[in-house]
Amino acid sequence: MAKDINQDKFTDETQLKLQIFAECFREWIPVFIHDLYTKGVFIFDFFAGTGKDPDGNYGSPLILLNEAKGENCKYCNVVKKNNKKIYFVFNEKIESKQNELKQNIEEYLETCKKQNNCGENCIYQYRCDQKEFKDALQDELLEKYLHEKDYAKFALLDQYGFSQVDEQVFSKLISSPKTDFIFFISSSFINRFKELPQTKRYIDTNKIQFDEERPMDCHRLITDYYRNLIPEDKEYYLHHFTIKKGANYWGLIFGTSHSFGMEKFLRVCWNNDPLSGESNFNINNDYSEDSLFYDKNNTVKKQSIKNEIKDKILSSEITDNITGFKFTLKNGCLPELFTEVVKELEKENIIKRTGELNYSSTQIHRVDKYDISLVGKI
Repeated sequence: MAKDINQDKFTDETQLKLQIFAECFREWIPVFIHDLYTKGVFIFDFFAGTGKDPDGNYGSPLILLNEAKGENCKYCNVVKKNNKKIYFVFNEKIESKQNELKQNIEEYLETCKKQNNCGENCIYQYRCDQKEFKDALQDELLEKYLHEKDYAKFALLDQYGFSQVDEQVFSKLISSPKTDFIFFISSSFINRFKELPQTKRYIDTNKIQFDEERPMDCHRLITDYYRNLIPEDKEYYLHHFTIKKGANYWGLIFGTSHSFGMEKFLRVCWNNDPLSGESNFNINNDYSEDSLFYDKNNTVKKQSIKNEIKDKILSSEITDNITGFKFTLKNGCLPELFTEVVKELEKENIIKRTGELNYSSTQIHRVDKYDISLVGKI
């Protein structure tokens, strides 16, 4: 039976996971609150727990509520002004935990209203369900809005183990417009029990080439497994973050159909891991910060992706900045890394740029396109 993380104080690793949840949602929510083309926002927390640990540290439900109002409730006024619908669905299948969750949410909202003079009514609506995940995923509300382009959806799947987000669930999430998700998965357990029928029932481990000499790569490889489930003609972004606890490796996987969503998540990851943007440990054996050779701007990950970008430019596989930005994002690095390579090649007089010349490297969906060609090549 899976351990109930709400019974004891959250471990450092759980706190990090929750911190990334919070930072990810903090980046996500204002985009759609301010977007005039988004009628409403739905937030689904499918494995909500009780909302707190015994020391009062917030779990995912209270984190989501807290981040949704913004600092000093700055988003509340925007929601009122734009007459948006903000709705939370918290699901916890264990009745005792669900009851505790309801109490913790009510206490949080009452305190929030008193502290911010909100009156009797909170602008955010919520409900607490007590369902098995498969039933929660087929919920009438979810089915109604999941495929609506006018509504933004954020799905948090903090599952125990790995059995819930199978190929069918993954395909459902990536096919839904304006829907971003982040899920937690026990990567080491998939690696350890990869030959068992119970594992293969949910994940086809025959398609994953685990390296027993590098167990720390197991979460990367599992993310690649999901990445290969994305149709070739679909533009979609996945990124991962590995969390090591003892000898085990767990991980988060974030998915979005929009480059801006991936930019924001990558910033969260690189803020938490300036070496590789993907782990709570030195996954690539970079020089440590106290080393003479430490250089956060030239890590193993960054240098590897810079080399790939350079090769693709020189082979004319990348011939414009937008293509280069998207390649960089899909390889887990921020777009400015591509611009660094462009500047280097320009300085060496290897390439020339034509079109709307600029060095903009953020919000790439709004950046003017320019073309890249090799000097001396027509």
